Amino acid sequence: QVQLVESGGGLVQAGGSLRLSCAASGSIFSINAMGWYRQAPGKQRELVATITNGGSTNYADSMRGRFTISRDNAKNTVYLQMNSLKPEDTAVYYCNAIGKLFTYWGRGTQVTVSS
Repeated sequence: QVQLVESGGGLVQAGGSLRLSCAASGSIFSINAMGWYRQAPGKQRELVATITNGGSTNYADSMRGRFTISRDNAKNTVYLQMNSLKPEDTAVYYCNAIGKLFTYWGRGTQVTVSS
């Protein structure tokens, strides 16, 4: 089992920045990649960014250039730096970990961007 705990969400004005953190614990040796997804009210959950154990990253087109995913292996933590935030970035942001057999999810952290 892997446990994921997100933090860092909140209310920010358009154009502002936030950094989300996701701390992993448990059977972290089984994790191959981690990522961030988001779900806005009335919409499906969508990919934000992923990062592999080797450090390779992938971003959704709408976030590339504004968001940066990174990881601190010593702290078993993945970060999402979000810059130039827009009202349409308002959503619950979920941390995700892909293991050898299972995929794990955190409970999410709310990000609200005011115009």
